[in-house]
Amino acid sequence: MTAPARITLNDPATWPSRRVEGWKWTDLRRWLREAPQPSGPATVTGSGPFGALAGDSLTFANGRPAGAEAFVASGDQTLHLRFISDAENTGHTASARIAARPGARLLILESHEGRGSAYVAHNRLSIDVPAGADVRRIVIADEPADALSLTEVEVSVGEGAVYAQTILATGARLQRQETRIVHAGHGATVRADGLYALTGDRHADLTSVVTHAGPDGQTSQLIKGVVRDTARGVFQGKIVVERGADGTDARMGHHALILSDRGEVDAKPELIIYADDVQCAHGNTVGNLDESALFYMQQRGLSAEEARALLTRAFLFEVVDRIEHDGAREEVRTWLMARA
Repeated sequence: MTAPARITLNDPATWPSRRVEGWKWTDLRRWLREAPQPSGPATVTGSGPFGALAGDSLTFANGRPAGAEAFVASGDQTLHLRFISDAENTGHTASARIAARPGARLLILESHEGRGSAYVAHNRLSIDVPAGADVRRIVIADEPADALSLTEVEVSVGEGAVYAQTILATGARLQRQETRIVHAGHGATVRADGLYALTGDRHADLTSVVTHAGPDGQTSQLIKGVVRDTARGVFQGKIVVERGADGTDARMGHHALILSDRGEVDAKPELIIYADDVQCAHGNTVGNLDESALFYMQQRGLSAEEARALLTRAFLFEVVDRIEHDGAREEVRTWLMARA
């Protein structure tokens, strides 16, 4: 993973294949052979998975903004960012910009809501977190099994700022959530979590690059995944500590369960360190449910299916429990209970 791919839907020359290192497990060219026809207008319906929580709204339907294309937060605010796809065999691109003023607190409740089939959705998002600001981003990506969905996010984190994100993905024919964070250090804190819960032949790719450009910054990352049937989960995480970023404290962990004979998980955690006096670590595990724990729970009256479901949810909820906002955390728990 080096520079981003700079994908343009109407230009096949920009579509990466498995020959590109950062896309070797998520081969866009395999599924996208020719430029899709542009998607027509779509109607915005409902309030999305976070509808129970109050806040401002920034909505894109088949790539078209339903109002503004950008949002600037001041004070303490909540933003519902909705990317709605309702299309059949067509493609669309949306671009959004979000910024917070210094000292602002912003909760971004982002949803990727898919209806229709075989569409291609390409979303770009930039987030500016200046000095002293606090931005929390929670993402639910819930799309049809035959969709292609690509989201590219660029985040700039200033000195002393806080940025935290949690991405929840259920996959699609190909679903990729890519986040690139430039971390200023100087007391700034980043948390970049995520989970994938996949069934059927769905594919989800959580890719991230965090670049520490200044000293005394912190990054924490926890990614968990569960794969069933013939689904495929991908995690690519890179933390780069540039020269002069002394005092960096960066931790990354990826842990996955494969609950079928034909499921697949591909993981590539990386640390690239050019500075001295740092504390950095990463870990990666892929396995199955603990048979002794399953036996223990069945001995206490649970069926094998109930025991597996309980252990699987407990495994994934470790990521959910790191969401600081009480209301958002409960909405995510409820949503995930119906799918894991």
